[in-house]
Amino acid sequence: MLKFYTESAEETVKIGERLGKLLSPGDIVCLSGDLGAGKTAFTQGIARGLEVMDYVTSPTYTIINEYEGRVPLYHFDVYRLNDVDEMYELGYEEYFFGDGVVVLEWADVVRDIIPEERLWITILNTKGDNSREIIMEPAGEAYEAIMKGMD
Repeated sequence: MLKFYTESAEETVKIGERLGKLLSPGDIVCLSGDLGAGKTAFTQGIARGLEVMDYVTSPTYTIINEYEGRVPLYHFDVYRLNDVDEMYELGYEEYFFGDGVVVLEWADVVRDIIPEERLWITILNTKGDNSREIIMEPAGEAYEAIMKGMD
């Protein structure tokens, strides 16, 4: 497990960017945290690290946004899903086991279908308006190796 502390949205983006540079096709990044914790800012950083040129926004109403970069980025926001069955309707398996990086906001909502090997990141509001604690918990050798690159 790794922990990072940030004092601004831009610092949160930079931690995401560091991670994005280490990600490869097939990687799954699960994000959890309260509303406004910085999940989308962190994803914007991942996108930078993946060399995505488009502006990344939260796919709250569309559920998934796709971006082209060094590796495709599949950005899910499952906050509004009623149940896991809706993920099946989206054809989530093509994304989870495809050629891109999956970033899954509100991952707790669909925990039952997330592969055992993944990177789980919890973003917590801490002492101030922009202060965050970012906790990265890898599951699987590939994700352990990614964490070594974040040290």
